[in-house]
Amino acid sequence: MSDPIRWGVLGAAQFAREHMAPAIHAAKGARLAALATSSPEKAAGFQAFQPDLRLHDSYDALLADPAIDAVYVPLPNHLHVEWAKKALQAGKHVLCEKPIAMQTGQIDELIALRDRTGLLAAEAYMIVHHPQWQQAKALYEQGAIGKLVLVDGVFSYDNRDDTDNIRNRPETGGGSLPDIGVYTFGSARFVTGEEPGAVQARIRRENGVDVVAHVTADFPSFRYSSVTSMRMFTRQYMAFHGESGVITLTCPFNAGVFGQAELRLERDGMTVQTQRWPDVNHYVNQVQNFGHSIRTGAAYPCPLEFSRGTQAMIDKAFAAEKPL
Repeated sequence: MSDPIRWGVLGAAQFAREHMAPAIHAAKGARLAALATSSPEKAAGFQAFQPDLRLHDSYDALLADPAIDAVYVPLPNHLHVEWAKKALQAGKHVLCEKPIAMQTGQIDELIALRDRTGLLAAEAYMIVHHPQWQQAKALYEQGAIGKLVLVDGVFSYDNRDDTDNIRNRPETGGGSLPDIGVYTFGSARFVTGEEPGAVQARIRRENGVDVVAHVTADFPSFRYSSVTSMRMFTRQYMAFHGESGVITLTCPFNAGVFGQAELRLERDGMTVQTQRWPDVNHYVNQVQNFGHSIRTGAAYPCPLEFSRGTQAMIDKAFAAEKPL
């Protein structure tokens, strides 16, 4: 086996500490090697499971570390493009949290830089690495539900009391669509392989960010409807409703946290087939797939071109915004 890919993490974000850093540590062919933070207190949470973690007191110092092959970027949304670019320019592969950019044109810039450097750059869109979504796509392509008519979904939580949260602040790229619209939009695109035409959006804003968004769209062969919210009771599901069946994912986005990953296929004759994946960690799968693509040159399951399509749909929704 070749040497493990040595990862560095830019910033001691809570999500990185709780999910992605442990996933890097657990992934085959990967080694969590360095963390950039000026806070010893925040670093301690990472050192608890990786005692020999090398610490850098700045992001630039980590990027200058020749012992780092790939960088994970969990910074606030408005900093993603800047530090993804800097990582590529420093000769590092980069996996950046979603949304990787705030506008479609910024992803075009990252694609150009990726191609120029020959490095792998991708958005940390973990759900496509989970077998529940791979199975949903396979069933759809096999015609298990007949002609698709409607895709609908919900992703909601309530963080109204957390006023300092970056999701509640416009200057840090907050809002429900940048934060979780990438899941409802992207999952529909992933399963069907289609891109939306006309997009309609009813949006409620607070402090300049969208806190409730009802988005509908006309895809070439089906209708789409979703709700994302940072002001509603926690809920998530996605459904693909065809003429002869329905595929429903009851824990589509936070598998293992919100609940158990489950796919339900309902078809004519009132038959129901249920598949569950209780022990799959899509973050670990994501890291391993990333490493596999680096080593072999194999196509990465979520290239920047895919992320560009999701951002284009978000851009369309904001362009069509009407008050809710």
